Amino acid sequence: MEVDKAIRESDDRRLKTKYNNAIFVIQRALALYSIEEVAFSFNGGKDSTVLLHLLRAGYFLHKEEQSHSCGDHSNHEFACPIRTIYFESPSVFPEINSFTYETASTYGLQMDIIRLDFKSGLEALLKSKPIRAIFLGVRIGDPTAVGQEQFSPSSPGWPPFMRVNPILDWSYRDVWAFLLTCKVPYCSLYDKGYTSIGSIHDTVPNALLCISKEKFRPAYLLSDGRLERAGRAKKFSPPVCGNFPAVSNGPESVNSRQNSLLTASVIAVGDEILSGTVEDQLGPTLCRKLHSIGWAVSQFSVIRNDIDSVAEEVERWKSTNDMVFIYGGVGPLHSDVTVAGVAKAFGVRLAPDEEFEEYLRHLIGDKCTGDRNEMAQLPEGITELLHHEKLPVPLIKCLNVIILTSTNVTELEEQWDCLIELTRSSGPLVSMEPFISKCLTTTLSDVETAQPLSKLCIEFPDLHIGGYRKSRNEPLIINFEGKDLARIEAAAEALCKKFHAGAFSEID
Repeated sequence: MEVDKAIRESDDRRLKTKYNNAIFVIQRALALYSIEEVAFSFNGGKDSTVLLHLLRAGYFLHKEEQSHSCGDHSNHEFACPIRTIYFESPSVFPEINSFTYETASTYGLQMDIIRLDFKSGLEALLKSKPIRAIFLGVRIGDPTAVGQEQFSPSSPGWPPFMRVNPILDWSYRDVWAFLLTCKVPYCSLYDKGYTSIGSIHDTVPNALLCISKEKFRPAYLLSDGRLERAGRAKKFSPPVCGNFPAVSNGPESVNSRQNSLLTASVIAVGDEILSGTVEDQLGPTLCRKLHSIGWAVSQFSVIRNDIDSVAEEVERWKSTNDMVFIYGGVGPLHSDVTVAGVAKAFGVRLAPDEEFEEYLRHLIGDKCTGDRNEMAQLPEGITELLHHEKLPVPLIKCLNVIILTSTNVTELEEQWDCLIELTRSSGPLVSMEPFISKCLTTTLSDVETAQPLSKLCIEFPDLHIGGYRKSRNEPLIINFEGKDLARIEAAAEALCKKFHAGAFSEID
């Protein structure tokens, strides 16, 4: 069998391990269910193309093993009789349609073509066929992968069947390593810069592969597999290459909010901060960094090294802020619970991430070993690694939560600079209109200024107006802050008019 032979002759040990694990899952399913009770969902994409050839190899090895157990040692080639399901849609790319039908013809697939939505189509199919298990090309990182195992019953409300996921733990790199090693055909769109293909309405070539106005590198040259879905979006940002828009990984609708306000929460994790053993300098530094690019920090909190405490705080702020930054409690110690807390906040489990483990192994060598490496477990299905050549280990982004590994201000500044650079290529942070501030000082007392300031805040709700003293005996400072200089000047003038001439003076 050509696929099995190509893998056996390959020098890629990781690919061999992935292949063997997938074949084991397939053979296990074929042992549990008869050939009439299994089906394969094929959509013409790269993942289902991989699964098709794994099924061909798995069925070949399954039948070969049966032949040997019966004393038949002759060589056989077995056609794969597993029923194939194709959900045809008017919004599918013509190239996907053509590739699907050509593949079915080439490999003699028994194909059921369904022109209903996925759920309705399955209900109709399972009523007419004795199907009990369906092979799916789902991988960790896919939106539908959260909570799934290699064998997972269908979700409540769906027709009952077993979901079989042989490539659940495969990465983008593993998929392309298999396709290129086995030299099997794949859809031509992948050679035109498409890295993840949906419908014609929400899919464009990946801007990270752009060469010129209409030319893109092939999908297998994407250096960061975590960005394979950068060409899949419903909201596009301004074009960065030719006529194709680049897709932002930042907060939604950012491009229409360049002059509005984005907010962030900052969370520090550490019992040592709460006990006063360590003075936290990262929080104030991070607040200043966010402020410098026009973001408002809605709150800054310090919490205990406790999974539930982390989960509750992240859950509280992730839905009310555009971004949440969390630091502290990241590492191999028993008190390093931040990553687990973030996973719990999103209701997902921790799962091994092989790409992240490779970075850790490179960083700490043999101390980072196999399944015992809990540091390489990241929130399943929601994690994106933010790579930068200056960072020894990528930053961890879980939807709108960024986990910083900084332990001091120098490290924080380096990670921040990398985040800003990544922003230029559709990273998680977007620079907004900067804040403008104006400070007035006065010798008036707090009591004298309190009521006029309160009324001024009502008159100018779009500005932040605050008062403070650097020490008890120093003059009162009134600070006006916002993004519209004219409004700030108007508020300062309005305050001065409420008092006698010379009561306030401007300071830098």
